[in-house]
Amino acid sequence: MNQILLVKDNKEFNKKSFALKTQFIFYFIIFISLILIFIYMRYNSQKNSNQIAANLSNSYHVYRLYANNTSLNKTSNNPYIIGSIEIPKLNISYPVFSTLTEELLKVSPCRFYGEITDDSNLCIAGHNLDNNAFFSRIRTLVKNDKIIITDKSNYKYTFSVFDNYEVLPSDLSPIYSTKNNKKELTLVTCNNKNDKRIIIKSKLIFTN
Repeated sequence: MNQILLVKDNKEFNKKSFALKTQFIFYFIIFISLILIFIYMRYNSQKNSNQIAANLSNSYHVYRLYANNTSLNKTSNNPYIIGSIEIPKLNISYPVFSTLTEELLKVSPCRFYGEITDDSNLCIAGHNLDNNAFFSRIRTLVKNDKIIITDKSNYKYTFSVFDNYEVLPSDLSPIYSTKNNKKELTLVTCNNKNDKRIIIKSKLIFTN
């Protein structure tokens, strides 16, 4: 009798164990699937942003070739493209919007302080989308690396990097600080690991 009960208990245990294993495998598959879906959606989002910026850059170059009047009203409330930014070391080139909004930042880098033609500090912000977009690798820039700004009249301004550091989001000193009142370019992006801001400072060395 005890043997019959023992066999019955073993069968019940095996059934419960099998059910638990099945549930675990089922939920594990769902968990992995959700992670893969999230990664895929994130990748596609970054890829689409990069493609939009590339298309916009092509359109900008076509516009620059055929536009008769390249001067723009700086007081315009409508965003426009002030030029392009190129960083040869990182093999990136993007158009730059005249103003900064969250929606425009999803498309391409944006100017948020200064002007290309003024002897001041031109500040450009770009999203850090890891290795797929915009300013994700500017932290690797070192002293004397070059950054090229091209305006709508096809003048090129070559800047040389002289500093690379991080600040808290509330620290606005990199925006306004310049050395000897010389023309400077400041790039700003987020450090996704510590929520600080990566700052790249560069000075104008050549114009053509």
